[in-house]
Parts: sequence; structure tokens; C-alpha cells
Amino acid sequence: MLQFFKYVLATFVGIIIFLFASFFILVGIGSMLSSDDEVVIAEKSVLKLDLNKPIQEVGVENPFAEIGGPFGGNENAVGLKDIIEALKSAQKDDNIKGIYLKTEGPEAGWATLEEIRNQLLEFKKSKKFIVTYGESYSEKGYYIASLADKIYLNPAGGMEWNGLSAEYSFFKGTFDKLDIKPLVFRVGEFKSAIEMFSRQDMSDSSKKQSIELITAINGNFLKNISASRKIPVAELKGLADSLAVDNPKAALKYKFVTDLGYQDELESYLKRDLKIEDKKKITYVGVDKYLKGGSKVDEGDFNKRIGVLVAEGEITSGDGGDDNIGSDKFVKELKEIRENDKIKAVVIRINSPGGSALASDVMWREIQITAKKKPVIASMSDVAASGGYYMAMGCDKIVAQPNTITGSIGIFGLIFNVSDFMNNKLGVTFDGVGTSPHADWPTATRDMTEFEKSMIQKSVNEGYETFTKKAAAGRKMSVEKLKSLAQGRVWSGVEAKENGLVDVLGGVDDAIKIAAKAAKLGEGDYRVRYYPEKKKPFDELVTKMMGDEEEKASTKALGELAPYVKMYKKLLNMGGTQTRMPFELVIR
Repeated sequence: MLQFFKYVLATFVGIIIFLFASFFILVGIGSMLSSDDEVVIAEKSVLKLDLNKPIQEVGVENPFAEIGGPFGGNENAVGLKDIIEALKSAQKDDNIKGIYLKTEGPEAGWATLEEIRNQLLEFKKSKKFIVTYGESYSEKGYYIASLADKIYLNPAGGMEWNGLSAEYSFFKGTFDKLDIKPLVFRVGEFKSAIEMFSRQDMSDSSKKQSIELITAINGNFLKNISASRKIPVAELKGLADSLAVDNPKAALKYKFVTDLGYQDELESYLKRDLKIEDKKKITYVGVDKYLKGGSKVDEGDFNKRIGVLVAEGEITSGDGGDDNIGSDKFVKELKEIRENDKIKAVVIRINSPGGSALASDVMWREIQITAKKKPVIASMSDVAASGGYYMAMGCDKIVAQPNTITGSIGIFGLIFNVSDFMNNKLGVTFDGVGTSPHADWPTATRDMTEFEKSMIQKSVNEGYETFTKKAAAGRKMSVEKLKSLAQGRVWSGVEAKENGLVDVLGGVDDAIKIAAKAAKLGEGDYRVRYYPEKKKPFDELVTKMMGDEEEKASTKALGELAPYVKMYKKLLNMGGTQTRMPFELVIR
């Protein structure tokens, strides 16, 4: 017995020592990651802009991404804000001689790429070089690469040049096999978000808006590449139609690239240009490192600020999370901005396909209150559709990129009847009592009556009327005209500008300048501050570890059912009345 207590005591002491050691290790890591020591940028440095990773509005920094283990996991998500800031600084920094682009397959939307491309074009005014090397280039990657002074393509590599496409997934067959009945309620000919549940292919209206949308985006894409490579638009389109650029030699022949070569050959070229010896290494500096040590963009008066509130992800009620927009959290942040007298104007930076209709309306109201006190400008990123447009229409002006996806002014409701699935697949049945015939309404465990369905449709109709009336008031047009542009129809930024849903074509910097002018602030007389603030690396590490552990525990407990539960949770978020994009859209 005494021996047993000895072992217990030894184990207990060991656990205490381990916990203390872990605590001090984490504190040490935290101190290291929170360090604000400046990085010295050497002469003849080259800014290395790696776009072959996820690009978000505000970046996520995980210094241990490359290590793996409990501190590793997914690589960093680079922030668009950080990229733009680094490019602005590097343009004036004598220590930065040029830019090396890695842009084979960026994980970003078209409007984000437009922001980066425009800033790179601005950088070129400094007469510093921009070079790029790729083993292959996707069309998104080439959109950025096309402006480089030197474009190297691996002689054994590849080049995608076949036009843009959009493909959608349909789950009707899956639900039929599972005996799940989706009940759909919608307003708008083009509100085709629900087609993934009710059809096995695209409707004519969905095809119409989709082809017009990607044609508009492709037009902007070809126009800009034509200007950079001095190749006529008609020739670019013909080469895509004929699949003529099918190998590196063809890419060189048609002047898509300047050189066929390997990375070491590009580096030899850079060394000659930088006038450094062959044996010496080129000093590359990444965006995160450069922002800690590069020259800073001049800032204006501390007491005169433009607040940029980032709203990125699907729209939900409550606090939300890092990958969605929670209405409660948004309202709290915007209220603090409104009540801060140092902030003279606000830019709402929107990158959202929409989501909950109720949450969208809650945020719209807070934007309206703020607009009565100080100028509020909407800046649309890759997507600002449906609920995303709901937010924008409450602002004084709306700024969008030519290839922003916007509009989708419409509402739908979605309920899944799972009674047959539960009974036929799992043997679970339902029964109950109530004080009135509709006490359990709306329900997912029985067939609803036609009257009950009509009440849900009535609610959706009322939501659509509210949406369109508020949109018409915000755009200062008649409800009739607004409805002719609504019906759930999706538009590109160019089309939205032409039909009055957007005021100005441009990026977040343009929106900031418009906000400053509206607040009567002179150029260089103000500072720009983003909200919510970027997490410090240590905070991000702790959050990631906690999130990973929760997901691992869930996966372990559910086993093979884990992916289906994840999908089920997503479907639950689509329950109720939604102002959401008409489809899961990926243009490539």
C-alpha cells in the first residue's frame, strides 16, 4: 500500500512539474512572439511576395506553420492589408530594389487579386523591377504575373489559358438517397441558392446570370492582361478558344512569358541586375518580416482617423467566429467606432456571400445609425452579395472592384424534413402533443400542411419587400426599378456600376479617400486604422491550439460520421430566412 501511494505521489508531482514547465514554455514563446524588435532591412534586398497561399482581408500569422506538430498545422493566411502596406512602403524604400513574385496559383478571389495587381502597377512607377518564376501558372496566377518585367516559366512546366468557368454542385440525388426532403421558399427568379437541393442541373435563369457574370469578369481580365503584355484582346480570346497556349514553348511564342528557364537562372539574372557576386545569396524579405523593419508609410494626425471595419465571411447572429460575421460582435465594434471622436469617418470593408436575413438587418440598422453621425463608405471585396449587399446599401456610398460579385437582392427560406431519413435509415420515429394544431411549427420531423407552408412563404415575401424597400431608399431609386435589378440576380462590379447598385469602381484605398473627403480631411492629414485589430502571433497560436483540439476530439468521437456532422452543421446555419448568394460560386 505504501508503495502504491509512492507511485501516486510521484505521478502527481510529475504532472505538477509538467504543467509548470508547459506554462513557462508558453510564456517564453509568448514573449518571443510578442516582441516588437525591429528587423533591419539590408541594402539590395528583394521583397518576396508569395501569393501561393490563402489571402484574407486581415492576415493570420502562425510562426510555427513550417515546424508541424502541435504548433503547426495550416500555413499562414496572408493579409491583403499587409500586402498593400508592404508594397506602398517598398516603393519608397531605397533598400528594396525590386519584387520577386510567387504567383502560380493564388488562393484568392478576383477582386482581391485586382487590389494587389493595381498596387503592383503603382509600385512599377518607382522604376524598380518586378520578376516572377513559376513551374506553372493558373489564370489567376498569370493575372498577377502578367505585369512583371521578367516572367520565367519552367521549360517543363505548364500554362493554363482556356477561359474562365464556373461549376456548381447539386445534392438532390444525395437527399433523395437519404430520404431527406428540402422545403424551399423563395422570392426572385434568379434566387437559385436552393437549386443545389431541388435540382440536378442549372435552371435557365441561373445559367443566364452565371454566363453574363463570368463574361464580365473575363472581359476585365483580358483587358488588363492585354494592356500589360501588349497583346490584343481578340488575340487573347482566340488563343483561349483554340487551346493554343498548351505548353511553355507556346507561352513564349505568343509572348505570355519573357523567358523559359529554371529558378536558378532567374536568380542569376537577379544577381547581375543587383550587381552582387555569384557566390553571394540574394537577400529576400517576406511581407511579415518587411513590415517589422521596412520604411513606414507616412501617417497623419493621430486625432484624425479613418476606421476600416472588416466584415468577412458568412453572416450569422451572435458573436460569430474568426471565419464569419457575427451581428452582435459587428454591432459592438461599430458602436465603439461611432463613439470614438478621433475616428472621423468609417469604411465598411465587406467580403461576404450573405447569410442570416435577421443578422443582416441588425447590422444594417447599426450602419444607418452610424451614418447619421459620420460618413460611412462601403468597400466591396471579392463578394458583397445578398446579406453582404444588405450591409452596403446602408452606407453613404458604395465602392466595388470591376470583378466584385454583388447584388443578389433576394431572400429564401429552407427547412429540411428529416422524418423519412430518421425512420427509414436509423429507425427513429417522432410523436408528440401540443396545445394547438401548429404548436410544433415549423418542424423538420413531419410533413407540413399547405397552410403552414404558405405562412413561411408569406414571411419570405415580407422579408423581400423589406429588403427591396430599404435598398431602393439607400440607392435613391424607385422600388419598381430596384426590383427590376433584384430578383436574386448577381452582378459584377462593372454591371452594378452601370445599373446604379454601385457608385464608384475602385479598391479599399479609393473608399478611404472618399471617406476622408466626406469628413473634410486633407490628404496626408489622417491615419487609417483597421478593426478588429490583427491578433498577435501568441494569441493566434493559443486560439489555433484550442480549436484544433476541439476538432480532433470531435473527429475522434464521431469517426467516419464526422464529415457528415460537419455538413449537417452547415445546413443548420442555412435554416430559416436567408439573404445569401444564389450559389457556391468559384470562378477559375
